[in-house]
Amino acid sequence: MKRKILGNYVQILLGTLLMAVAIQWIYDRVGLVTGGFTGLTIVIRSLTGQFFSGGIPLWFSNIVLNIPVFVYSYFRFGKKYIGKTGFATIMLSVWLYVIPVIDLSGDDYLLAALFGGVFTGIGFAMVLRAGATTGGTDMVAALIQERMRHYTVAQIMQVLDAVVVITGLYVFGLRATLYAVVAVFVSTKVSDAFLEGFKNSKAAFIITNKYREVAECIMRELDRGVTGLQAKGMYTGDLKCVLYCVVSRKEIVEIKRIVNETDPGAFVIVSDVREVLGEGFLEYSDGF
Repeated sequence: MKRKILGNYVQILLGTLLMAVAIQWIYDRVGLVTGGFTGLTIVIRSLTGQFFSGGIPLWFSNIVLNIPVFVYSYFRFGKKYIGKTGFATIMLSVWLYVIPVIDLSGDDYLLAALFGGVFTGIGFAMVLRAGATTGGTDMVAALIQERMRHYTVAQIMQVLDAVVVITGLYVFGLRATLYAVVAVFVSTKVSDAFLEGFKNSKAAFIITNKYREVAECIMRELDRGVTGLQAKGMYTGDLKCVLYCVVSRKEIVEIKRIVNETDPGAFVIVSDVREVLGEGFLEYSDGF
């Protein structure tokens, strides 16, 4: 148990570091405002830079913006609600303060959107897998949803982030905003891939009168398990056995060959499976 908890905090440390690198070394250098409190900190630094050199540091704005949200959440939901999210928020600000300012993008908006999105996506996925978030609009959306039950947290977050992005449009212009949208898309896809697994599989539903022969052939040649599902054909009223099998992307070709050779009149439905846990696929794990 202690090892699991320690592993979660290590993931938060590494995840927030990657996010800080994306914010400090990439997004802030070219003015990509991708939403959230971190996007708002970039806007604040740029606007206050007109009054004094460098503007308000990113780490300071992040802490100041999150303090009232965490205080209210603490009294509203209790200490347990904050937990690792508070640690992640603090560490993100710490990393923004500690790491040196480096320009990785070199004013190349496309590289900034792509690599910033990758770093942010991996970092955010690590934080989520540790059972935390980085506060900001995530927590604000949860608090608003308490009062507006007819909206989901995701819908409220989209509105809040859209407001931040529009603010970035006003400060940094249309070009930076369009590339910020690209960065958000890349970040979302990368985080989804890390959370759901890279090893995508295929699921096959096979409707055939020769279900015994097809199942035996699949189990013998591919060494894969097959499940028989009882079904009823609504047109004929006949009872049928639908075979269900999950295989790798390469093995789906063999599944189709086996079915075609055994029963050319069979009906096969193939669908994508994002993640499969268990024997023959990915092992159960609490971390990466």
